[in-house]
Amino acid sequence: MQAVRLSFVIRYTIYMIRRIGVTLFLLITYYLSLITPAFADLGPAPAGAAQLQDLFLRILNISVALAFFALLIVLIYAGFRYLTSGGDAKSLAGASQAITWALLGVLFLALAWLALKLIEIFTGVKVTDFQI
Repeated sequence: MQAVRLSFVIRYTIYMIRRIGVTLFLLITYYLSLITPAFADLGPAPAGAAQLQDLFLRILNISVALAFFALLIVLIYAGFRYLTSGGDAKSLAGASQAITWALLGVLFLALAWLALKLIEIFTGVKVTDFQI
């Protein structure tokens, strides 16, 4: 009976990972579609401050998205470890610690963005919009 239940848990976990993977693929595809394409018929623009600003903003946006994606993967992996620990105290402790750190990482990323938005609201300085 225990093997049947564990088999169900593993199949359900794989199903959810695939479902989350499809959702993430669709979100990433949508996010990448928002990036304005370069106009090939105009030729490359001369490098200057505007291109540096665009490059910095793209790197910043992509790195934040990748950080959330990495934390989500760690959270899923830790949840899988938690489910398959089999009651072993050491495995449970390691999985719960990984879940805690992943959730703290998401919290710190969200708090950093919130702090920047609050600075922008109270001072009027657009700290989230990089300009040279």
